[in-house]
Amino acid sequence: MKQSIFIARLRGYVRIQLKGKGAQGIINPMMESGFSIWDIKPTEENKLELYILIKDFFRLRPLLKRTGCRVHVLTRHGLPFFMDRLGRRKLFLGGIAAFIVALYVLTSLVWQVSVEGNERIRKDEILQAAAKQGIHTFQWKFRLKKTEELSREIQGMLPNAAWVGVEIRGTHLIIKVVEATIPDRGPLMNPRHLVASKNALVTEIQSVKGRPMVKPNTYVRKGDVLISGIIGNDANNQVVVANGKVKGIVWYTSKIEVLLTKSYKVYTGETTNRNYLIFGTRALKVSGYGKHKYAQFETIPERKTLQWRSITLPIGWLHEKVMEVNYIEEPVEAENAKKSGLEQARADLLTSAGPDSRIAGEKILHEKTESGKVYMEVHFEVEENIAVEQPIVTRGE
Repeated sequence: MKQSIFIARLRGYVRIQLKGKGAQGIINPMMESGFSIWDIKPTEENKLELYILIKDFFRLRPLLKRTGCRVHVLTRHGLPFFMDRLGRRKLFLGGIAAFIVALYVLTSLVWQVSVEGNERIRKDEILQAAAKQGIHTFQWKFRLKKTEELSREIQGMLPNAAWVGVEIRGTHLIIKVVEATIPDRGPLMNPRHLVASKNALVTEIQSVKGRPMVKPNTYVRKGDVLISGIIGNDANNQVVVANGKVKGIVWYTSKIEVLLTKSYKVYTGETTNRNYLIFGTRALKVSGYGKHKYAQFETIPERKTLQWRSITLPIGWLHEKVMEVNYIEEPVEAENAKKSGLEQARADLLTSAGPDSRIAGEKILHEKTESGKVYMEVHFEVEENIAVEQPIVTRGE
């Protein structure tokens, strides 16, 4: 009777060869006795092969004696034979067991702890708070508290953190931090005046706090009080922190020199590559020997170093690309050179004058062209903020 192959593999079965004149006649008695046999094939005269379960194989002896047949086992199949082979390989079984145990132990440890999202809070401060909760490398994961509880405890130890999250990815533990937004604290200010930083003609005065001392279209000298920090009268006054904005026209004279030629760089397309092996501070050239033939060139280096986790090893690779260049000079018309020089002078003045400044007027006082340059002397009027602080010294200080 043929069994399902799955059940047969669990129980175990063999392929046997029956020899003898009664080989053909033994099949019927086997079927009548309930033997599980299948795939019966006659091979030669008085010989046949078939599959039989192990439990029925050991019941063959009476039938073999009755028919005068002999049996020979050809192949063995199924779980019992597999387990028998494993039992004879104890070292192999021990290695598998040791590997499984080692894998379980290694994956049960925390191998890396990282911090994300912090800018103002120091990383070591976060790691110290985490260490007090048992979070560190080579810690057993099963000894840690639940991630929600760890997040709550660490956040309680970091006053500048708005939220802390703990996430475990395999053997990697990640602490995510959202920092609290702390409003900027204004600097503590002592009583003061606002005075003129330069000689100027006042164009605008905006007093937020304090007493204005000048009006628009008033000429002031450096050091004159623009907004006083003393309010009230002689009998009843108060010292405050003067605050406001005062703009004025300031005069500058700029001397400008502009070349009548313009030089720029052009790549020819010719390149040479050089490669080096890096060992610490030493380099060993491995390709690109000999000197290049470029009179003018530019070198673009690209260095790569070996890393292991967060450790940078002193071994690497340096690739240098040497590119031939030509410097070309073109003549510039005097009018264009003049325009370029004025634009550069205006930009420099506005940068030094500060924000909210503007050019109120300009006049070329002197201009000449010689020795391949344009020379100019220009008078500028710049409207800018002229107020600076001056502390008020009270009695007793």
